[in-house]
Amino acid sequence: MTGPRTRDHGGLGAGAEPGATDVSDYATLVARKGASTTAAGLEASDLAPHLFPHQADLVRWALRRGRSAIFADTGLGKGLMLLEWASHVSAYVGRVLILAPLAVGPQLAAEAKRFGVDAAYCRTDTDDRITITNYEMLQHFDASQFGGVVLDESSILKSFDGKTKQRLIAAFARTPFRLCCTATPAPNDFTELGNHSEFLGLKTRAEMLAEFFVHDGGSTQDWRIKGHALTPFWRWVASWGAVVKMPSDLGYDDGGFALPPLRMVEHVVPSTDHDHRASGMLFAMEARTLQEQRAVRRGTIDSRVQRTCELIRKSSRDQFVVWCELNDEQDALADALGKKLCVSIAGSTDDDVKIASHERWLTGRVRVLVSKPAIFGFGLNWQHCHRVVFIGASHSYERTYQSIRRCWRFGQQHEVTVELVRSDLEAAIVENYSRKEADAAKMAAEMTVHVGAAVRAEVKGLSREWNPYQPATAMRLPAWSNE
Repeated sequence: MTGPRTRDHGGLGAGAEPGATDVSDYATLVARKGASTTAAGLEASDLAPHLFPHQADLVRWALRRGRSAIFADTGLGKGLMLLEWASHVSAYVGRVLILAPLAVGPQLAAEAKRFGVDAAYCRTDTDDRITITNYEMLQHFDASQFGGVVLDESSILKSFDGKTKQRLIAAFARTPFRLCCTATPAPNDFTELGNHSEFLGLKTRAEMLAEFFVHDGGSTQDWRIKGHALTPFWRWVASWGAVVKMPSDLGYDDGGFALPPLRMVEHVVPSTDHDHRASGMLFAMEARTLQEQRAVRRGTIDSRVQRTCELIRKSSRDQFVVWCELNDEQDALADALGKKLCVSIAGSTDDDVKIASHERWLTGRVRVLVSKPAIFGFGLNWQHCHRVVFIGASHSYERTYQSIRRCWRFGQQHEVTVELVRSDLEAAIVENYSRKEADAAKMAAEMTVHVGAAVRAEVKGLSREWNPYQPATAMRLPAWSNE
């Protein structure tokens, strides 16, 4: 392992003549403004032998960059990569803090122990070389005591309120080494990319939007990449965020990472007169507006819970995870199944009880886990379970995708069956979800085209080296700048 080495991906080319810099070419000026960020990290050659080749490449790249994001799809080994990164950073600049969702922390600590990484999971600072804790425990730690920080499952940043996100950004603004790890980002969710860029100290979300996007539509959330900025935008993302869906993206064999089959089953429960009245309707009518959909969701709880219980009891051996959206449907399902058959983990559940209940299900003492995607839908490895049930349709593509991938991931030995139990009045929600799924697939394909070569060049260390920026160089401003 050697000391830090600075690489500048912007500024003058290696063959540029010293002296005055002519920026009369507006295209050149724009290109320089969009240049990749400067890398300042450390070189490491002595990586752990248990890393797969694609993991080793990504760790070396992340260490070399110093501040970066690994956007590797679920199951590619982000836990191993971030632990290896933390091990090298802690040996070079001091202590490292790893922030993770609640149930993921103990899982990471167990993985660290298994692979010989000196890391401890704790709720308060105990001066460990590598500390793993939950996002909610950040207030108990002094960020200035850490030379490196890792945000595991960093995509959940967008689920936090603005104050929490800004607290994270401010707390680690001076931390020299920063790493974000999450699955491949939703290609049409630019807010997520902006959050990562801002945390890493590259561009603020506002700067990113101003440089690459144009406001589109009446909503303040509608942003579209400028036509001419499509390739420069993804090239910029690739300079600090490695988007990898399979090892083949980096030139390696996918053989050991092939997923088992995924079977999707839809159970449409006919609504009853009781359901119509409970939903505020006089007769059966498809819910179109958000208000109508919420009313139907609440009014059809009993019939959907009954069908879900039938599915679970029909299989006397399989373990299940059931995803809910409403507290009422979660409570109703937990009561119907009983404590001997299931554990129900809600947002209000005490943290220690959450972890203990999760452990009961993991070890097979109960067959069914009932929870919400916002609580357990990110970061966990549940290859032991291959039966997934959604009790009701959802508008959220990302949460649904992440929830499925807890079980349908590399290492799963069985076909994974995902069952949606919905009312016949929720067809509009399914249509909306299908549209989002198709849009995401289309955008993911486009993103792969634009970032594939750039990511390979960055991670493989093939990007062009540039001379450092020389602030003393004289500059001739073009005539149009004075008009």
